Amino acid sequence: MRCYSAVTFQNMRALTFGLTFVRHGETQCNKEGLLQGQAINSPLSETGLEQAEAAGRYLKGVKFSNVFVSDMLRAQQNFGVAEGGRVQDLKEMAKAAGQSFPGFTPPEGETQEQVKERVKEFMKKMYQQIGDEHWCQSGKDDTSSSAPEPPPVEGKADDGVRGTPVHALVVTHGAYMCVALRYFVEELHCSLPQGSDKAHVFSLSPNTGLCRFILTLRKEDNMFRLSGIHCLFVHRGDHFKW
Repeated sequence: MRCYSAVTFQNMRALTFGLTFVRHGETQCNKEGLLQGQAINSPLSETGLEQAEAAGRYLKGVKFSNVFVSDMLRAQQNFGVAEGGRVQDLKEMAKAAGQSFPGFTPPEGETQEQVKERVKEFMKKMYQQIGDEHWCQSGKDDTSSSAPEPPPVEGKADDGVRGTPVHALVVTHGAYMCVALRYFVEELHCSLPQGSDKAHVFSLSPNTGLCRFILTLRKEDNMFRLSGIHCLFVHRGDHFKW
């Protein structure tokens, strides 16, 4: 396994890498406005297949060192008694309960907190895998106390990761992405692009929508921990125009 040079962060070596989230393409359940979770494995619709192909073309020239496809995450997501029903019905259930959607949890459903715990567990495991595969003890010492400046965003498919040897792709689901983004911003203190609207950031990403981040890991006692995270863009859909 090739090992990439690390840089020093606050007198400790650190590894900076890109992380791109992609929501899956439209499924037949998405098209029909139905909820899909633990009990349903809906195939992509014709539109979803076209979206997936467009996303593939868009990302064709972007290099990924690691890819995580979340079939397991889909199997764990659970809408409880609302499973297989209409999204509109769930919205009405939330309204009747005096709660907002999509934060509402139907009876027997998975709470936002439970989803967040899955996000945290995945991120922890990803840090270890990325660190184990790409950490290198070589490289020049750098006593700089500040994180590197985020790269410019130019509206291109490889924004922020051009020339970056470590870049992870995560193919996941809309609800999971919503919870992940909120966790990144509210608990990991992820910085957002200038002028970002949090309502938009925390909204449901469109099918095959893209979100990208730059993360920095540090190594402490053979464990890899997050030391910085910056969001480059959220819910990008440039490939829809193809």
